[in-house]
This record gives sequence, structure tokens and C-alpha cells, in this order.
Amino acid sequence: MRTGSPGFRSLAGFIASFCIVFNAYGLSQESAKSLSIGDTDDRVAAIGRVLVAEPDDATAAFIRALVDDAVKVSGERVFIVRDGVGTDPVSGQPVTVPDDAEDVMNNNRLRGELDIALAAMRLLSPDLAKRRDAVARLTAEPSAVLLPLLDKALAAEPDASLKARLVLAREAALLGSDDAAQRLQAAKALAASKTPATQLLLNQRLAEEADPAVRSAITASLKTIADGLVWGEVLGTLFTGVSLGSVLLLVALGLAITYGLMGVINMAHGELMMIGAYATYVVQGLFRSHLPEAWFDWYLVAALPVAFGAAALVGAAMERGVLRFLYGRPLETLLATWGISLVLMQLVRSLFGAQNVGVENPAWMSGGVQVLANLTLPYNRLVIIAFAAAVLLGMAWLIGRTRLGLFVRGVTQNRPMASCMGVNTARIDTYAFALGSGIAGLAGCALSQVGNVGPDLGQSYIVDAFMVVVVGGVGQLAGAVYAALGLGMASKLLEGWTGAVLAKIAVLVFIIIFIQKRPQGIFAMKGRSAEA
Repeated sequence: MRTGSPGFRSLAGFIASFCIVFNAYGLSQESAKSLSIGDTDDRVAAIGRVLVAEPDDATAAFIRALVDDAVKVSGERVFIVRDGVGTDPVSGQPVTVPDDAEDVMNNNRLRGELDIALAAMRLLSPDLAKRRDAVARLTAEPSAVLLPLLDKALAAEPDASLKARLVLAREAALLGSDDAAQRLQAAKALAASKTPATQLLLNQRLAEEADPAVRSAITASLKTIADGLVWGEVLGTLFTGVSLGSVLLLVALGLAITYGLMGVINMAHGELMMIGAYATYVVQGLFRSHLPEAWFDWYLVAALPVAFGAAALVGAAMERGVLRFLYGRPLETLLATWGISLVLMQLVRSLFGAQNVGVENPAWMSGGVQVLANLTLPYNRLVIIAFAAAVLLGMAWLIGRTRLGLFVRGVTQNRPMASCMGVNTARIDTYAFALGSGIAGLAGCALSQVGNVGPDLGQSYIVDAFMVVVVGGVGQLAGAVYAALGLGMASKLLEGWTGAVLAKIAVLVFIIIFIQKRPQGIFAMKGRSAEA
């Protein structure tokens, strides 16, 4: 057995047991001194002893003061000093701090142990959620000094599932023991904890371990954990692909309408998304400045129609002011919309500045659902997936079941015949372009919840949106769904093997080959104009 800290740890365990037997609760002056005065090993050993014998509010307050560098010592006396006012750590009463009092100095090791001690004190909390947080923290950052406290918490824990996790936390603490037999037992037991935190802990221990038997046990446990985490990694990749696909679908839906109906290569589509994102930012500011704080979490609901309307108005102005004079001339429409995109970006820079602006998630979109140990589904991504599905269903209903949708389909399939039947095709063009632009605004509103909002927001998605439209089939909503989800899944699956850059290149090469073989996309447009 090694010398040094093990002796202190054994002494800490003995004193802790003695204190438990005699119920010596409450922070004492002697305990405050042992936590503040002495070398690092003495003070670290005192942490475990004091936590087991005196787990009260006074002890927690004193440890917190040590973390905050708010403790001074003068001779044998210890003081908490905050804002120039001295307090006795035992009684909590104000006291006069001597002029010769010196600051207690804490090195990095002590700071780490004190932070973990604060978390460990929650093991005895009546709140189950706090105890769970404490166990998770101690499993990820174990400390052999806290073994007596873990034993005490294990004996008192009424929840069966948390008790099992406490056992693993205790084994994680034993992994740092000076006894090779204890480390061997802990390495084997930790194989049952299939979490990334345990995997990291074992890898760190493996780099330091000298005993061949313990190294072999750690390696075997790491393999068991890795096998158990495979499903979480696979499902996480699939979820990320679906999430990216839903974002691409939102971006491409509006483009599918405008490009499919009028054949306009709208290079300003990304800037229409940007307008929707900035409209969301403005609504957030209005809620924060002029409405009660309790209403703030609902700003996003109010931002949806504002984002749609702002982008739709800009789109309608583009169509009536510029694009209606350029139909049938794709190169001119491409150049004109590219110029409009530059104007819109500069306008936003002039109004809001060139830097990104902050858009906060509402409280109900913060956090996530813990599905597996290494798989958490963020609420904001889940909401965006559901929102994309809702927008898709709304678009399908609008195109398939309403009078406007009938006119749009008629103009898309055969514009001359629709005009002969009395359809005002120019008005339908404006309505359709405004609708597609409004959906782009909704996409910008959604994107504001998962990324930065800035003048260049739309540039990151415009190429991918065009790829979705072309691969899915011009003007085909079903094709856009398949293409968006397919491209999202393919990108994320390839990223795991080749990296982000090569994955992007591979997807682009695939699309080029696909278009060469099937230029009409996944779903070909139906109608006489398509057959001509």
C-alpha cells in the first residue's frame, strides 16, 4: 500500500465512523479549522470527515464560502468575510475580524474537492431530483474522500433505482483507491454503467493504471460499455438526420411552390428566411419590453404570423415590382433575385447591425428528453420536426382542397389553358409567390431557435434548398419530403465516416449523378405542360 494520502483517508473513515456513532452533528470550530488550516492532504481528508459528521446548513455555507474565497484565519480562529462583514462560521453571528487575519488559499485540487463536496451534500436532501443530480455528479467526478458519505447515503436511500446508481457512484470512487483489489472490483462493476461519463472515467483511469489485472478489467469494461452505447449513437445520428431533413424541408417548401409554379430561380429565398428570423427577433424584443415577464414564453407563437406576413409582403413586392416582367427569362430572374438578396442583406445590416442577434428559446423549448444514457432529444429540435410536419400538412391541404390550390395546380400544369378558363394567372402568380415567401419566413422563425440569426443566415441553406427541390421533382411536395429527409440522413450518416466536408462533396456528387439519370426528379410533374 502506498504512503501519504491513504493514511489520511483511513483516518477520515475512522473519525467519520466515530462521529456517526455519537451523533456529532453541527459545524464545530475544530471542523472549520481543519477545513481551512493545514496542508492540502489534511484539508482534503477533513472534507470527507466533516461531511459525514456534520452535514448541516452551516457546513454547506462554510464550504461555499471556501469556494468563494470568503474565508480568513487569525491564529486558531476562522471567519467568513463577505462585503467587509465578518461572521462566525459556527454560530452565524457577526464578529469583528482582526486586522492580522489572512485569506485562506485554495489550490486547484482543493477547489475541485470542495465543488464536489457541495454536490455530495445533496445526497442527503429530501428532494429526489437533487439526490439524482448529486449521484450523477459524483459518478462523473468521483472522489475517494467522499466514500464515507456515499456509504451513509447508500444506507439511507429509499429509492431502489437511485440506490443502484449510488452503488455505481461508490464503485467509481473506489476506482481511485490505493488498493489494487478495490480498483479491480470497481473496474468490473462499472461495466454495468453504460454511460459516456463512465466510459470517460475508465479511459482516464486506464491511462494512469499500472496494475496489469486492473488494466485488463478496465479494457473489458470499456468494450462492454461501448457495445451498450452503439444503439444510442445510431439513433442519435438518425435523429440528427431527421432534424436536418425537417429544417431543409421547411426551407425548400416555399421554393418548391415558386420554382415549380413560375420557374423562377429565386436566389433571394434565403433572405426571405432571414426576414422571418429577424421578425422573430423583433417580436421577442417587443414582448420583453412592453409585456409582463410571464408572457415572454409565448412570444414565439406570436412571432409565427408576423414572420409569415413580413416575408410574404416582401415576396409579393418582389413579384409585382420586378419578377413579373422577367417571366420566361431564367437568367435574368436569377440575376435580379441575386441583386435583391444583396439589397435585403444590406438593409438588415443597416437596421440591426452586421453582428448576429440573440433569439432565446422559450422555457418550454429548453432542455430535452433523455431516451438513452447517450441519447438526449432536444425539445427545440422536436418542436421544429413537429412544426415542419404541420406546415407540410397545411400546404398539402391548401394545394389539394382549396380554390386557391386548384388555381395554383391549374396554372402549374397548363398556364395557357388556365388563362382561357378565366383564371387570373398574374394574380395567382403573386399569391403563390407570396405564399412561398411566407413559408420561407416560417422557416426563418424556426431556424432562429436552433442557430444564429444574422444577415448571412439564408446563405447557408439556399443551395441545399435548391437541391431538395430538384431531386424531389419540381413542384412536388411529396418529392420535397423524400428529398429533404433523404439528404439530411445521408449527410449525417456520411459525416460519421468521412467528416463534414467530404460528406457534403459526396452528397453533391450523388445528386449530380441522380439528375443525369433522372432529370425530372423523384416525382415527375404531371400535366400537359410536362408532357410537351
